[in-house]
Parts: sequence; structure tokens; C-alpha cells
Amino acid sequence: MYQYTMTQWLFFFYFYCFFGWVFESAFVSVKSRKFVNRGFMRGPFLPIYGSGAIMMLVVSMPFQDNLILTYLAGCVGATALEFVTGVVMESLFKVRYWDYSNQKFNYKGHICLSSTVAWGFLTIFMTGVLHKGVEKLIFAIPYMVLTCVTAVVTVYIIIDFTLSFKAALDLRDMLMGLDRARAELLRIQKRLDVIIAVANDEIETRRQENSERMDELADEIENRFNSLKERMRLQPSEFIEDVREEIIELRSRYTVEKENRIRFKGLKDIYQRNIIKGNPTLYSKRFSEALEELKKAAEERRNRK
Repeated sequence: MYQYTMTQWLFFFYFYCFFGWVFESAFVSVKSRKFVNRGFMRGPFLPIYGSGAIMMLVVSMPFQDNLILTYLAGCVGATALEFVTGVVMESLFKVRYWDYSNQKFNYKGHICLSSTVAWGFLTIFMTGVLHKGVEKLIFAIPYMVLTCVTAVVTVYIIIDFTLSFKAALDLRDMLMGLDRARAELLRIQKRLDVIIAVANDEIETRRQENSERMDELADEIENRFNSLKERMRLQPSEFIEDVREEIIELRSRYTVEKENRIRFKGLKDIYQRNIIKGNPTLYSKRFSEALEELKKAAEERRNRK
């Protein structure tokens, strides 16, 4: 059984958060052929790895002399942690930081069989090899020094996590705002199509297609307004006063939604940009179009530097 103080448990957690960041960042950077500061936080820590390591130590405690039970405990414990963390994060932030939907035998994309199998072997390696060396290292550090370092790292991680959590919530609001703006633009587009059709311009209306991309959607709406403006200039008698007022009102709503779109795509906060940059596989089924807009905005901002 592990006999550690609270300070030592905390330090183990931070150590494995850092170890996980090094491993994950190195893997993704090599795969992307550029440095990627992987993870939810801006600093070099991945809490999911620290939580997973501590969980593996805890669930394997009763089975340290039984390799099979250690393996099974790791499979169950790590998979449960991964599933709960994935569900909670998606519920809070409306995005997935990992997704196994393309893997065989996955459950709602949060967990999969191959990952569960790997967690079991990792638990054996963790408890039988890696942690023994880490334990010796920690025990070699004077306890007072360990306490001071742990206290400093705790303050840093609390600040970093708080700012990152707020940035993730702000990103969620941006996604929802962009999605609302797109829905409103589609409503404006459809109403303009009706007005154009009533003005006996059905052929032009049929040529126009609803766009999946916000940039193209905005351009199409601009084209409709320009078409109606020219038609009203050439044949003003076709448009009664109520229709003219509706077109003015639609133009006003369109201007507001364009401004909202620009505001939501601002990404002025470095933590928001770090979340997008550090998680290239960030995924959202419901807000996929809005998320791609934010990724594109972050890339453009990075290229301007």
C-alpha cells in the first residue's frame, strides 16, 4: 500500500501532469511537424494525465501482487475516468477534446475498446516500473523543499486552470453566438428569396443555393440585397411600401448579425487561441461550422504575426 502525505500526492499529480504534457506535446508536434503546446491549459500541464496516474495508483492498491487484477482495475478505472471527463467537458464547453468515433467498438466517441486495452497495460507499466523511479526521486527531495515547490506549483496551476476554464467557457459562448448568427442569416436569406420570388425573379432565386460557410452565406445575402436594390431602382412600382420597409428591416438585422460575427471571431484572449492551437483535433458535432470559423480566425491571426 502507498503511504504518502497529501503534499506528496499533490506533487505526484503535478509530476504526471507535466510528464503527460511532454509526451502528448512531443507526439502531436512530431505528427504535425511543428511545435504544439498540447492541452487545455497554457502551461506545461495536462490534468487528465495527472488524474489518470493517481487513479491508476489508487485502483491498483488492493491488487499489487496480482498482475491480472491490476490490469483489469486499470482498464475499468481509466476508462471510467475518460468517459466521465469527456462527457462533462463536452457538456460544459460544447466541444470534444478527443473523439474515438472513427475507432471500432467505441461508445459515443468518448471511449473505445483499443483505448481501454491500452489503459490496462499502461497501469501495469505505471505501477510496476515508472512510479517506482518517480517515487525514489520524490523521496530524495528534502520534505521542506518539496512542500515549497508544491505550494508554488499549486498557486500557478490554480491561476492557469482558472484562466483556461474561463477561456473555454468564452469559446463556448462564441460558438453558440456564431451559430445563432448563422441561423439568423439563413432566415434573412430565405425571406429575401420570398421577396425576390414575389417580384417575379424565380429563375434567379433558384440559382442561389444555401451555403454551409458563413463567408459564402454573407456574400449571397449581399448579392440578394444588391439585386433587390437594383430592381427597386428600375421598377419601383413592383415594391409596395410594406415590402420596402421589410427590406430595410432585413438589412438592419443583417448588419447587426455581421457585426456579431466579427465580434465573436475576435479571439483577442491568448488563452482562447491557445486552446484552439493546442487542440488541433478539437471537434463539435453541433457547432462544427462555427468551430471551423474560429479555427480559421485563429490561423489567420497567427499568420499575421
